[in-house]
Amino acid sequence: MSKNPEQEEDGSGDGELSYLEKATLLALEALNGEASPDEILEESDLDEKVKVMNAVSWLSSKKMVEVEEEVKHYYTLAKKSLAKGDLPERKALKFLDKKGGKCSISTLKEESTLSKSKVGIALGWLKDKDWADIVKEGGGSFLKITEKGREALKEKGRDEKLIRKLGKEERLWEYEVDKYTVKKLLSRKEILNKKREVSRTIRLTEKGRKELVKGIELKTQINQLTPDIIRTGAWKEARIRPYDVKAYAPKEYGGKKHPMKREMDKVRQVFLEMGFTEMKYDFIQPALWNMDALFIPQDHPARDLQDTFYMKNPERLEVSGEVVDRIKEVHENGSGTRSKGWQYQWSKEEAEKAVLRTHTTVASIRYLSENPDPPVKAFSIDWNYRSEKPDSTHLSEFVQIEGIVMEEDASLNMLIGMMKEFYGKMGFEDVKVRPSYFPFTEPSLEVFAKWKGDYLEMGGAGLFRREVLEPHGIEHPVIAWGLGLERLVMIRLGWDDIRRCYRNDIKTLREYPLL
Repeated sequence: MSKNPEQEEDGSGDGELSYLEKATLLALEALNGEASPDEILEESDLDEKVKVMNAVSWLSSKKMVEVEEEVKHYYTLAKKSLAKGDLPERKALKFLDKKGGKCSISTLKEESTLSKSKVGIALGWLKDKDWADIVKEGGGSFLKITEKGREALKEKGRDEKLIRKLGKEERLWEYEVDKYTVKKLLSRKEILNKKREVSRTIRLTEKGRKELVKGIELKTQINQLTPDIIRTGAWKEARIRPYDVKAYAPKEYGGKKHPMKREMDKVRQVFLEMGFTEMKYDFIQPALWNMDALFIPQDHPARDLQDTFYMKNPERLEVSGEVVDRIKEVHENGSGTRSKGWQYQWSKEEAEKAVLRTHTTVASIRYLSENPDPPVKAFSIDWNYRSEKPDSTHLSEFVQIEGIVMEEDASLNMLIGMMKEFYGKMGFEDVKVRPSYFPFTEPSLEVFAKWKGDYLEMGGAGLFRREVLEPHGIEHPVIAWGLGLERLVMIRLGWDDIRRCYRNDIKTLREYPLL
């Protein structure tokens, strides 16, 4: 048989057999219907074992051959030099014998040929094998050889004998070794390697034999026409293989957006369609805008290092102006908002501390301060940072969906309607709310969306308090919300751990749906 570079190298469904499949069937027939891949390779004109296995795979799917696999394990030494030397505990035992059967551990460390790392290993195995005891005397630790240790000086242990044997025979099958001894050696690093060998036997089935009885002509097949084949007329002497539209094809994964990026774009598009303007502000903010402007007192637990990331460079961001003075008054005495404020001496130094923003409500209050007259409809979707220990429901870095509406008739009913409209566009038909508490909104509520029979918390919302709006000269009501993006992603993809949003497992990213 002559080798042909244009011959088909893969199989198909139940259609015509490929060149490789025909060659493999003919080789099996010559080998009395049963052979190993190596024997098939030698008998046929195929030049690579991978081609044989490719053909066997397709023939197996067509029920023309069956494959029997036998997996056997064997062991080798990690380093050949191990067979010539002694294990650390054997070296320590010999040193102990030279010292009369007793010496201090410090002496073993300083005078023996063992390295510092090997001394620890030796001590552990001396104790494990009962070759020596560790005793305390005069404030020091001493090694004292045992009776079993003296016997070990006369004869190698089973593990040492196995290492010597492997040094001579290079590998031993699992049925040739003592399981307990192997287990002990495998528990030690860099001594034994456990490997496996798979032997395969390919047999013709009844369907394969019938195919051979029909007669197989090993004729050149062309699976792709080229200019050279057309020009030389080679196609006249060969068979052009027809396409099999039912043939198996491997999955192809095209490029797509990351789930987080996709959801962020979808949220952005929804708000833009609803007539909102996007807000953008820096991650690093003075505490004034992150907390003080939202009427969060300067002794609030959220300001602790356990909850907030404070910057070292820059450590401070200067704040000044009338707005700062009015925020100070609201904190100290309420400043005519029918509130008494927090009744403490407000600190500008505390307000100037630079922080990584803990929520995108920073964007809302800064935007309102710059745009105090209605109508205002704005949103933000961006990263925030909190000093959280990551777990299945918490992250130290997360994305928040922020939104505000300011107009003369803004109300709680409008807020609820806005939440239902937004989540409806995101694919949630059933949305409910319940009363809640947040430092900067009153009244406040939590938003829940129904997903697969359960109501899940999506975020918080409410009307900004007068203490938040008054320093900026805002006279009209403002509805606001802060929603979690990761929760949206988790729900839509059926995940139960928020950390999966950022693990970037390639298999998961490939298989998540486009829509």
